[in-house]
Amino acid sequence: MGGALTQFLPFVLIFGIFYLLLIRPQQMQRRKLQEMLASLKTGDKVVTSGGIYGTIVGFRDKVVQLQVANQVKIDVARSAITGLQADEGEGATKREAAGKSKQ
Repeated sequence: MGGALTQFLPFVLIFGIFYLLLIRPQQMQRRKLQEMLASLKTGDKVVTSGGIYGTIVGFRDKVVQLQVANQVKIDVARSAITGLQADEGEGATKREAAGKSKQ
């Protein structure tokens, strides 16, 4: 009995390491993305997996309508949205704060 346990112990340890380093972080990232997709609302500035930046102007089932320029609206799958676009004002403020902290 003890011999069988010591033979399987390295496999259990390897699986535990894989779980902690690969599987769990990926699950957490997927859960965070799903929460972000569920909380999207009209007016949010987003970026798609294709690198298109736009503002959400409407929803239909699994489709999101983005305005990418004046009078230009496109439909993309909700799953194609990869993140929220940071506000330009926030980015400038963060850059200024980072520049001041380096001085």
